[in-house]
Amino acid sequence: MKAADSCQPILELLLNEVRGGPLVNVDETPVQVLNEPGRSATQKSYMWVYRGGFLEKPIVIFEYHPSRSGDIAKLFLNDYQGIVQTDGYKGYDFLDNWLDIIHVACWAHARRKFMDVKKGSSNKKTGSADKALAMIRNLYALEKKARQDKLGPEEIYEMRQKHAKPILEKFKAWLDKRKNEVVPKGLLGKAVNYCLNQWCRLENYLKDGHAGIDNNVAENAIRPFVLGRKNWLFSGTPEGARASALLFTLIETAKANNLEPYSYMRYLFEKLPVTPAEKLSSLLPTQLAPQDLVLADMDSGV
Repeated sequence: MKAADSCQPILELLLNEVRGGPLVNVDETPVQVLNEPGRSATQKSYMWVYRGGFLEKPIVIFEYHPSRSGDIAKLFLNDYQGIVQTDGYKGYDFLDNWLDIIHVACWAHARRKFMDVKKGSSNKKTGSADKALAMIRNLYALEKKARQDKLGPEEIYEMRQKHAKPILEKFKAWLDKRKNEVVPKGLLGKAVNYCLNQWCRLENYLKDGHAGIDNNVAENAIRPFVLGRKNWLFSGTPEGARASALLFTLIETAKANNLEPYSYMRYLFEKLPVTPAEKLSSLLPTQLAPQDLVLADMDSGV
């Protein structure tokens, strides 16, 4: 916690930059805090993650909160203009009504709903879920090709308008037809209705080439925390949870910028005490290259 306190100025600089790019991805996951005033040890608290900043220099912010209320995201995103990508959690519904925000949903979540249909079926024949998954697979194939061709945002936008939009139109027509043919509470009915309820958000990725087809970058950023939670299980206090959030912020931002986390943290702890306040931005993971850490190790004799 003392180390985290020392790094607070670095966090403030990252917070100033994370909303400066065209896209913010948001996700959240439960965390248990034992000694939280006014709450029992079994109540769920949450670790929120925001991935944003400039695309070539991403920033990953972890924030601890005792609540999953959408007000948490609302406060963080206040005055932001750009794309916000989330899953289908209702706490993000407010984004649909915010001017200057393109709210984009996650096709990976839509795909999982149809995968659940496949897993829950004993019928090996090709069915409705396979048809839906085939169309989603075609959408992902276009994104894969765009990455391989190293297309820029404008080129991705044009590609989606030409190739992805017709697939989406076909998929939407199929969903509208199947809605009246499925049992609403069955697995297929839930998958179909999930897509229809999220449709405006699901097709919003067509509007800007900076948006991803899914929210996997946020899920990938939060995954190390989820895996760690299986080992350490809980935080002792809110102060410990906030310190954990800050350290995860530094480590995951370092990783997102291709820095080896241990080397970066050692570099930060060595430089922070002797760096003037006006030069602290030079210590941000977004301002360093792997070679900078190698040279620092050589200078220190490591």
